[in-house]
Amino acid sequence: MKDYGNIELVFLKHEDYKDLLQAMKEAYSNIPNLVWGKKQIETLINIFPEGQVAIKINGEFAGCALSIIVDYNKFEDNHKYSAITANYSFKTHNIEGDVLYGIEIFITPKFRGLRLGRRLYDYRKELCERLNLRGIAFGGRIPNYHKYSSEITPKEYIEKVRKKEIHDPVLDFQMSNDFHPAKILKGYLEGDKESNEYAVLLEWDNIYYEKPQKAASSTKTVVRLGLIQWQMRNYKNIEDLMQQAEFFIDAVSGYRSDFALFPEFFNAPLMAEYNHLTEADAIRKLAENTKTIVNKFAELAISYNINIITGSMPELLDGVLFNVGYLCKRDGSIERFEKIHATPDEVKVWGMQGGNTIKTFDTDCGKIGILICYDIEFPELSRILSDEGMDILFVPFLTDTQNGYSRVKNCAQARAIENECYVAIAGSVGNLPKVHNMDIQYAQSAVITPCDFAFPVNGIKAEATPNTEMILIADVDISLLRELHQFGSVKNLQNRRLDLYEVKKLKI
Repeated sequence: MKDYGNIELVFLKHEDYKDLLQAMKEAYSNIPNLVWGKKQIETLINIFPEGQVAIKINGEFAGCALSIIVDYNKFEDNHKYSAITANYSFKTHNIEGDVLYGIEIFITPKFRGLRLGRRLYDYRKELCERLNLRGIAFGGRIPNYHKYSSEITPKEYIEKVRKKEIHDPVLDFQMSNDFHPAKILKGYLEGDKESNEYAVLLEWDNIYYEKPQKAASSTKTVVRLGLIQWQMRNYKNIEDLMQQAEFFIDAVSGYRSDFALFPEFFNAPLMAEYNHLTEADAIRKLAENTKTIVNKFAELAISYNINIITGSMPELLDGVLFNVGYLCKRDGSIERFEKIHATPDEVKVWGMQGGNTIKTFDTDCGKIGILICYDIEFPELSRILSDEGMDILFVPFLTDTQNGYSRVKNCAQARAIENECYVAIAGSVGNLPKVHNMDIQYAQSAVITPCDFAFPVNGIKAEATPNTEMILIADVDISLLRELHQFGSVKNLQNRRLDLYEVKKLKI
């Protein structure tokens, strides 16, 4: 499988300057005066280390964002770049200020197209919220304006960009990241000929800002889950299928979800092309698409800054057919999981075999587990994952009838209580009349919790509409699980009689 390596968001250090300089030269090859000097970077790192971050891919600089905090009331709305930076000395930085001011952001040409800039903006927003600042501001270049400056004013240009009549790579991207134009700044950046030295004052308001409060917030414990209840329908080809998948990823990432969960065998509609074959041969043809699909999901995980659980797909290894899925992390890494228990139908019709790997996965939102459909009905598996520290259990499933779905859901609820964890289940809906052995589907995706006072009384955090294509967004608070472990009405994990019995993973 294609691996995008190690993607890191890191604080800049003094020793990074040589590599940073090369990245700046590549990013601003047509505007050399935008390259920062070593002393300027050192000053920024010394006065405000949290504000200076970079994205590295396999240790190589891919992008950078520099910022300071200013007392915004001291500057006029039509300020210039030299004024906001005190002639690039950054003496305007004020830790007691109220606005995070962006003075630089770029992505090198080699890594453009992966939406890494969005990740830098997301960091700035989180920093702004954590420091309890009232918002973010910066002057945004309009590099395509020189092409239209003889015909329209900057104000008209911005309006046409807003209406998508003109494309501006910088302004389009900034507005798509929730920054709104506030004012046109004339003579903002000396030497910016592409923008005719105009810029747009862009702002983002922190809705969580509390004026009297200055203390930084505690570490974030809330994780946002995005579940895709997938509609089975005919797709022309793999590109058509993945276009629909990207639509859902775009939607759940738009709500700043940390995870996107797809169902088991969501790619089954592609088997319609092989309906002239036996069921066993058709699913083996479907398995030929798995590598391509996983590589595309890996790209989307980076582009949309979200961890993607791909559901499951058939995969052939040394002639043996397995039901597998992949965790495509937003840091670029990829991990594989297997269905341990093949259903009787999977064995009989497709000749599928169960896998052998049982493990948890470390993510930027804590430790998670993934079990595919039938596996949730075997409590030993989730108990092993719980012993390894799992907080959230993801279950991509595919059930044809309501009683099959009930088995999955009821067992998921039992696993949440037994293991004091959250369980997220996502399935497919609709019909596939042109695919043998995949005729009908029934699903009601849900986020399930333990049953105690800190959680919903019925153990259901959120639930989708049955048999309807939709997404389900829900927040789960990991700190509530920690409290449950210690102070719950019952303590399922602590009260186990390990002197009488235990569940353990065998070495294979």
